[in-house]
Amino acid sequence: MLLTIISVVIALLLGGACGYLLFLKVVNGKYKQTLADAEREANVIKEKKLLEVKEKFLNKKAELEKEVQQRNQRIAQAENKLRQREMTLNQRQEEQQRRKQSLDDSERRVEQQRQGLQRREEELQQMQLREREKLEELSGLSADEAKSRLIESLKDEARLDAQSYINEIMDDAKMTANKEAKKIVIQSIQRVATETAIENSVTVFHIDNDEVKGRIIGREGRNIRALEAATGVEIVVDDTPEAIVISAFDPVRREVCRLALHQLITDGRIHPARIEEVVSKVKRQVEEEIIETGKRTAIDLGIQGLHPELIRIVGKMKYRSSYGQNLLQHARETANLCAVMAAELGLNPKKAKRAGLLHDIGKVPDEESELPHAIYGAKLAELFKEKPDICNAIGAHHDEMEMTTLLAPVVQVCDAISGARPGARREIVEAYIKRLNDLENIASSYPGVTKTYAIQAGRELRVIVGADKIDDAQIEGLSNDIARRIQDEMTYPGQVKITVIRETRAVSYAK
Repeated sequence: MLLTIISVVIALLLGGACGYLLFLKVVNGKYKQTLADAEREANVIKEKKLLEVKEKFLNKKAELEKEVQQRNQRIAQAENKLRQREMTLNQRQEEQQRRKQSLDDSERRVEQQRQGLQRREEELQQMQLREREKLEELSGLSADEAKSRLIESLKDEARLDAQSYINEIMDDAKMTANKEAKKIVIQSIQRVATETAIENSVTVFHIDNDEVKGRIIGREGRNIRALEAATGVEIVVDDTPEAIVISAFDPVRREVCRLALHQLITDGRIHPARIEEVVSKVKRQVEEEIIETGKRTAIDLGIQGLHPELIRIVGKMKYRSSYGQNLLQHARETANLCAVMAAELGLNPKKAKRAGLLHDIGKVPDEESELPHAIYGAKLAELFKEKPDICNAIGAHHDEMEMTTLLAPVVQVCDAISGARPGARREIVEAYIKRLNDLENIASSYPGVTKTYAIQAGRELRVIVGADKIDDAQIEGLSNDIARRIQDEMTYPGQVKITVIRETRAVSYAK
């Protein structure tokens, strides 16, 4: 019995050990299977991540290559501009050398001629001396006695002639007093005109962001070349943030390019065919607006019977400025001033207003002309059947044609008044203030100067000197020195008057 129990226990123990071993074997197999599956999934994930990293690398590489290509294009454009500037500078240097050689040759010829003239002058003086001695011997009078007798005889004749001339002038003055008085008044007004010169030749087109610049340039620059060819302007796309510069001397072309760029950027489609279509459409719109502006101007001023081509030219003035002053606004203002002045002088106000409106039509020609704008404007007016007095007033308002009627000086004076009034023509404020400071600093640098004042918009410089440091004989030299230094070191319109003031003050007190 005991043996049987022991045998059963041993069998159970042996069976449990075998079962445990079998369990361990099953668990080990599943573990190896799970480990293999995990390794496969890890390899798949690893390959996916490697592909994603490789794709991102390729994308970054393409973007960098594109950016490098754009930078290379900009560098190439900058190099081209530098080469062009270098060629231009070389040409200018060669031209300067030729001019210098020519001036040297001219100077040598002038020196030779001067020496010849000097010798000739000495010979003439000797001949005159000999002739004078001969005349004194023949006449029996000295040179001083002959001179005094001749002067007395000439005085008597001059008195008689002068009296007759005075009588004729008085009679003529009584007949033409009114006309001459008007001329004197007009000439007096004319002398107060002043001018400054700032001419616009560029337009800055603002954009929302710099990404638009690449679209405007296009692939290999085809879009910007197409736009420049269609509008006839030069477009400068540089590193200036959110801005594109449109450069051209013709303001109508700049306006067409500006409007075309605005429509292209708003529409979003920018390619050569679209550019040509938009530019053609904008040109028609601008031309229609020019004609409408000319008609409206003529109606506002009450001017009738203008030739359609003259109406179009008047409308083009809207896009032109002269010394910073809008040309159409200047023409309207001149026309109104001409009408007022003509009415005051008893002339025809309608003709004066017509001449005032048309006096600058030569500044907006359809074709380039070598003639001055006043002469060219007179020829245009004559071509479009304007009356001779109107044509003369247009051509003579800058003294480039002889004035034949009183209408011409009226237009000339009103043109000067419109351009010279305060605020009509602009000057950059910073440059203006700098010029005033430079004037005062130049004068203050001289010893003995106590105070300096630049007045009359920089046209006069008043210098106050100490009476104990500079005497009256030195102030004229000081004024000349300051004037020469201003001429050499500064750039300014017109002329600058330098007034040096020296005063002596004596102060006493009564107690």
